Amino acid sequence: MSFPTDFWTMSGGGSGTFRQELPPPGGYKRIPFERIEARKLIKSRGIIAVYLTCTFGGCYLWYLNALKTLRLQTESRGARIALNPMIQAERDRTYLTQLRKNRDEEEKLMANVPGWIVGRYYGEKIYNTLAPDQWHDVVPNEYFAHSDPWYLHHHTEFHKWM
Repeated sequence: MSFPTDFWTMSGGGSGTFRQELPPPGGYKRIPFERIEARKLIKSRGIIAVYLTCTFGGCYLWYLNALKTLRLQTESRGARIALNPMIQAERDRTYLTQLRKNRDEEEKLMANVPGWIVGRYYGEKIYNTLAPDQWHDVVPNEYFAHSDPWYLHHHTEFHKWM
């Protein structure tokens, strides 16, 4: 394969003439380089009017939202106050049920021990200073005695994660 070495034969199509590319008649169009000002869509008074409208409109909407939030908080607070006695009663019921389960479990575990009285420590009363009809809360270790140790840990250590 041979390449033509003569430039004249490549550009002229074999005629041997060279044609220079020149600018169009009359020259190229002028290049604009001076600053072109942007069109103003809104004048300064319009911008201030839009700003004030948005600001006061936003304040009004914020006020309406604050009123609605206050009404919802009041309703939620009232519901919580109304339900609090029932929730406390359920907690007390669960507490007494667990104490009863603990007592029954102690009775089953110590059935083969002679002279064991349920609710006493080797026949001695645990709380000597309390009247027989006076209530006392048990310590967490006694309350969670017959349950998974995780529940005792969760009950005693949960406040550290708050």
